[in-house]
Amino acid sequence: MDIWLTDPDERFLARGPVSFATGAAMRVKGKRWFRDTERNDIQGELPGWPERPVDTPNSLSGSLARKAGMGAVLGLGAAVMVVLSAAGGNISTGSGPGSGSDTPEDPADEVDDFPVMWAAPGTLARTLPWQLDPGRSDDKRYRTHAIVTDRRLVIVGFPFSKKDESRIEDEVLWQVPRSAIDRVERRDFKSGNDMRIVFTDGSWCRLRSLSRRSLTWPLIAPRDYIPLDSLTSAQWATVEAFAATQHPDVEPPLVMRNACGCYRVLVMDQLTVDADFGTTEWDMTMDANGVEVEPVAFHPEDFAD
Repeated sequence: MDIWLTDPDERFLARGPVSFATGAAMRVKGKRWFRDTERNDIQGELPGWPERPVDTPNSLSGSLARKAGMGAVLGLGAAVMVVLSAAGGNISTGSGPGSGSDTPEDPADEVDDFPVMWAAPGTLARTLPWQLDPGRSDDKRYRTHAIVTDRRLVIVGFPFSKKDESRIEDEVLWQVPRSAIDRVERRDFKSGNDMRIVFTDGSWCRLRSLSRRSLTWPLIAPRDYIPLDSLTSAQWATVEAFAATQHPDVEPPLVMRNACGCYRVLVMDQLTVDADFGTTEWDMTMDANGVEVEPVAFHPEDFAD
């Protein structure tokens, strides 16, 4: 086991699986492109990247045929649902939070084209590791994770074997200081798992992660963490008790004050890593008196964004 760990004076914030995203709209389904600011393909210019054919957009006629076929299947499914419902069957449909959106936020980059790297010569996005590309790295044999700290964003990779999923031998593939990141945007079209990281030099990348909420939460807005020694005795007793019920190797708790006056307490364990989901985190909300707030009594501000 060789898990990447923060420096002693560095605060661990999140770890989760990450890769370049993949198109979902019919014309770009299953595709991705690496572009300069003139929309030229640049994957052949990226140093050290294994060669791979440039993706070709799906033909419009083929896309329409697939869409028509899918519509027929969905129509048949709807008809069956109606029959079952009429017969008294207990039918439930719908999807949970974070399931994505059918409305593109940026049709030029999500429907007509699907760049996952947008980078002029010499910009930071061009330095991203090729192992993030599902077209070049087989996730059945190799995984890539992103790690967020209060100082940097790190990409690590490690060999993966289904026979020994607990083996983590991290190799640092890439890292940048937080100061090099201009902003991070959640992109919900279709999967609801995408994010766009925009660097201060104007270049950007589009990544996908099953742990998107955990990875983006500490990156999207500045977080003011309350020093633990400034908590009241009642607050500290609640925080300490909550942390003690989790894994023995957890990081020191992170405490943030919400706008409503409640406090969010977050506990993480960077020593226990799951190849599919990253690290585990636990959170709890307490009021100003140090009393844990039940979810039914949460304010809107108490839900992690």
